[in-house]
Amino acid sequence: MEDETSIITIFFLLLMSAFFSGSETALTASSQPLMHRLEQGGDKRAAVVNRLYEQKERLIGAILLGNNLVNILASSLATSLLITYFGEAGVAYATLVMTLLVLIFAEVMPKTYAIKNANTVALAVGAPVRILVAFLSPVTHAVELIVRGLFRTVGIDIRASDDAEHAPEEELRGAIELHTGDEETGLERVMLRNVLDLADVEVGEIMIHRSSVYTLDADLPAAELIAAVLDGPYTRVPLWREEPDNIIGVLHAKALFRAVNSAGEDLSSLDIKAIASEPWFIPETTPLLDQMEAFRERREHFALVVDEYGSLQGIVTLEDIIEEIVGEIDDEHDLSVAGVEPQADGSYLVDGTVTIRDLNREYEWRLPDEEAATVAGLVLHEARRIPEVGQSFRLFGFRIDIVARQRHQITRLRVTPPTPGEITD
Repeated sequence: MEDETSIITIFFLLLMSAFFSGSETALTASSQPLMHRLEQGGDKRAAVVNRLYEQKERLIGAILLGNNLVNILASSLATSLLITYFGEAGVAYATLVMTLLVLIFAEVMPKTYAIKNANTVALAVGAPVRILVAFLSPVTHAVELIVRGLFRTVGIDIRASDDAEHAPEEELRGAIELHTGDEETGLERVMLRNVLDLADVEVGEIMIHRSSVYTLDADLPAAELIAAVLDGPYTRVPLWREEPDNIIGVLHAKALFRAVNSAGEDLSSLDIKAIASEPWFIPETTPLLDQMEAFRERREHFALVVDEYGSLQGIVTLEDIIEEIVGEIDDEHDLSVAGVEPQADGSYLVDGTVTIRDLNREYEWRLPDEEAATVAGLVLHEARRIPEVGQSFRLFGFRIDIVARQRHQITRLRVTPPTPGEITD
């Protein structure tokens, strides 16, 4: 009868050990963002899990204490039982049997299940584990003090955290990179990555260059200005006087047509300068995140970009910044980059003006864009010379061939990305 009681007790202790092992794995591997969201939605079990996670030291201490207690007790009972039957050899038998039982049934099996179903298990075991933590709190607190004291004797402060070395933004970037799945999930990953990059990208990198900006002479007759605005594709048009770089205002098509409607047939009375809004100049080094916030505060959608000397470089709009997040969409399925032609052999013909950022975003490449904004600029930076047509370069695992050049400007390149598994360092 005593032997049966010992066997039942050992079986119960192994179950307890399995509970502790699975709980530890589930509670430490569960998703914090998911638990936070569930708690906000009113899930009380998720709230318990979050409270446990906030006191991780005591949580781990209580679980380890309980797990070691039941394992040691189960091993002691097994040793005592087997010594009765096999004498001194019972110690070896008990060690072998309990090692296998604990390893398989109290460690590997519960932890395997818990790691595969971490969130579900964490919600299920949160309440009983909270009671355990509260019950063993005096003991675990004493153990914490002893451990801290021992660490302090060797000059280690375990209260110090390494969170400062690993910025939350980098942790978030890592989570985004792990956000894999179907095509839709990949698009979400790209947009999330682009949102985080807004603070690192400057206006000068995405602006419409001055050579492509549609501007009008403010001294043109009113009829000609109205016709030019009608013929143009834009609702906001910069106005210049004397020279194209001397921008004196920004004419909004709606404001112009409202003034035309009020003037009736007598267009000579229109004061175009009075209709136009004051130009808003911003430095080309302004981060996109700051500029987007400035657009929101000023309720503006349009700004003129100048360099450190005050010379006009181009324009940037709110739409340009939004496109940095969502990309330019040609249809309901595909993202494309203007100036890039995929080839049958896996290479890409790329215009020299295409930015590295657009290529990385579209094709999941990892070309560096710290020293150059375009692939052509990257070749110039790495080659330290102006290459000839037909020359090839091996840069960061990519093969880049010079296809066309106009004077000192590279206008066309063939980019061949590395094959899967190829070393790119």
